[in-house]
Amino acid sequence: MLFSETAYAKINLALHVRRRREDSYHELETLFAFAKDGDLLTAEPADTLSLSITGPFAEGLEADDSNLVLRAAKALQVASGTRQGATIKLDKRLPVAAGIGGGSADAAAALRLLTRLWEVAIPDAMMHEIAIDLGADIPACLQSQTVFGSGVGEKLTALIVHDIAGTPILLVNPLKPCPTGPVFKAWDRVDWGALEVQDWRHARNDLEAPAIGLVPEIAEVIAQLQVQPGVTFVRMSGSGATCFALFDSLDQRDGAAQAISATRPDWWLLPTVLR
Repeated sequence: MLFSETAYAKINLALHVRRRREDSYHELETLFAFAKDGDLLTAEPADTLSLSITGPFAEGLEADDSNLVLRAAKALQVASGTRQGATIKLDKRLPVAAGIGGGSADAAAALRLLTRLWEVAIPDAMMHEIAIDLGADIPACLQSQTVFGSGVGEKLTALIVHDIAGTPILLVNPLKPCPTGPVFKAWDRVDWGALEVQDWRHARNDLEAPAIGLVPEIAEVIAQLQVQPGVTFVRMSGSGATCFALFDSLDQRDGAAQAISATRPDWWLLPTVLR
């Protein structure tokens, strides 16, 4: 029997960097949201664990023990005590290292997928610990719902943000490398204040300026999104280079996608909605 699970694209509606910690990580405050689309994982029962990767962004990805999907699978095996295996396939539809979850979303989707495939019962607290051990964004990606994140992003607080679900959103990436490490290194180390969740439209992404310094094309993406008819909000997600725009209607979102694609066919676009 074949099981499938979407690795939903992660969106940082706001991202405040508060300080750099002694362990070199950064204290963050962020509002996570998720699109209804993303990478796709499938799995079927097998005696051992294996992973294959296809899709438009599969090139350069290793399907070995360094891959977060297999690391998540093995961590779940240990936690559940199961000896079951799985043949896992990852259809890599989202750009890599693009500020929208990527490997973190894939690992979280693998945990959800294999829990169903293997029919194992893992307490929520234990699953959260598995996710934290794999990566800071993975607990949020495991839930894949709107949530406030603090600490390094792993401390999650459930909340209700009105009028988010179903909002038309357009993701745009100029397909320029924007690695997380250099972006954080270029952060100005100024604490510009706390994130007020219910006022997130007037909040910030403190990594936007350093990311633009490294990848100037991000500014062009933002500028193109801001002038589209029906746009209500524009910001960069995570550490970049993906930017997003929210729209009043699906038709206006699709019109913006067509207009931008016509002028910049070299950019990656994903018209979708928030979950």
